[in-house]
Amino acid sequence: MCEDERHIGRRTLVVTGAAAALTLGSVTFASAADGETETRTIRGTLPTGSPDFVYVPVEVPSGVREIKVAYSYDRPAVPAGTAGNALDIGIFDERGTELGGEGFRGWSGGARTEFFIRADDATPGYVPGPVREGTWSIALGPYTVAPQGLSYEITIALTYGEPGEVVEPVYPPGRAKGRGRAWYRGDCHLHSWYSDGRRTPAEIGALARAAGLDFINTSEHNTHAAHAHWADVAGDDLLVMLGEEITTRNGHVVALGTDPGTFVDWRYRARDNRFGRFARRIRRAGGLVVPAHPHATCVGCGWRFGFGEADAVEVWNGPYTPDDEVALADWDSMLVASAREGRGWIPAMGNSDAHRDPDVVGSPQTVVLADDLTREAIQEGIRAGRSYIAESSRISLDFSVVGGKGEHAEIGGRLKAAADTPVTVRLEVTGAPRCTVRFVTDQGVLFTSAALPVSGSGVVEWRTTPAYAAYVRAELRHEAAAGPLPGALAALTNPIFLGR
Repeated sequence: MCEDERHIGRRTLVVTGAAAALTLGSVTFASAADGETETRTIRGTLPTGSPDFVYVPVEVPSGVREIKVAYSYDRPAVPAGTAGNALDIGIFDERGTELGGEGFRGWSGGARTEFFIRADDATPGYVPGPVREGTWSIALGPYTVAPQGLSYEITIALTYGEPGEVVEPVYPPGRAKGRGRAWYRGDCHLHSWYSDGRRTPAEIGALARAAGLDFINTSEHNTHAAHAHWADVAGDDLLVMLGEEITTRNGHVVALGTDPGTFVDWRYRARDNRFGRFARRIRRAGGLVVPAHPHATCVGCGWRFGFGEADAVEVWNGPYTPDDEVALADWDSMLVASAREGRGWIPAMGNSDAHRDPDVVGSPQTVVLADDLTREAIQEGIRAGRSYIAESSRISLDFSVVGGKGEHAEIGGRLKAAADTPVTVRLEVTGAPRCTVRFVTDQGVLFTSAALPVSGSGVVEWRTTPAYAAYVRAELRHEAAAGPLPGALAALTNPIFLGR
């Protein structure tokens, strides 16, 4: 075993800049006989203000069957309100670390302390394949660094021998049986043990079916390595779409329904002006761009890239909390601006972001009107805003606006009527006991119903005109806990626009 001490100087950090990457000196190996393992251990310290990514080059000789990496770092006590140490890890192969990810071979963030890669297998979150000769790079991501600095230790082990046989990936189909044009329920933000979740794909599939879902979308943090492990989960009753949660330091975005094997890089900040490039990468791969939990309070979770590239936005993430309320208000302000300026609008979504027990898969869920249960049809329904969000499959909504001459529009549509034409807004609800209905317009909340009966079913109507309301959307709210604040959401529709 060879040991090496590495430290990053403060002067280097100032010159490099906090958003840049830093590459350390190489770790070298000498070739060994088949069956033998060579090990190197390096240690170093990262000060506060470290770059977002620190690369450790590893010179891999020919004849390597497996590369294995283990790491640890210190977690000193810090003052209250100060971030402690958190160090993420991943790896790139001999094709390099250039932005775009051609050399990407896996990322586990802070979810694992070790990983391996060989031709026939790899740790969840990592991509199996040959361990070719050349300069590989261990990628360290100092997520937060304590005032005392972050001391780390990395052990790299190369095992020599004939490589195993490369396994061709098998992906889930892009179609399930479906019911023709119908309302389909889905959860598009889920994590398995292929990133920082604790559930297997099979366990998630079983929970999705139990939650009454028709479709799901995989969204592991910064890796596509799970894509080849969902084929057995899909079936006639469950469409499995493939994607990624691109987890940058300035917010997270779900790539929804990309082509199998698509990887989208995450190594940039808003100030780098690179997000548009990767949003286009998602769309070229057949996916939708969906900023996730835009007002979440965790470090790096708040969305800083703007919404110009968004196909939809996740306004409800997991159990309903104050940051969801802020996201909902922000989205409603965007609707007001869209109506005022006569431009396109961004539909809302809700997803569970479930990682482990007790996270509930399918709470909330997005219910989409689609022509069939296919990737393309579901995406088109989401993109068009023909959807509503419900906390569970118990809740069903039928929301529409009808004009005096029989004109009719549903969620995501427009009722083309003269400004002074009386129109009737109608919401039929099942499965929401004691909830109240609120009709929200560009003027704010203009109607609030009495509580629905214990049965949870009811019909609520309200009359308005396009002159008075440029759009109307519906909310179902639980009983308020106290004070003037509204209760938590039970369901939410996308808007119906009024007027010509």
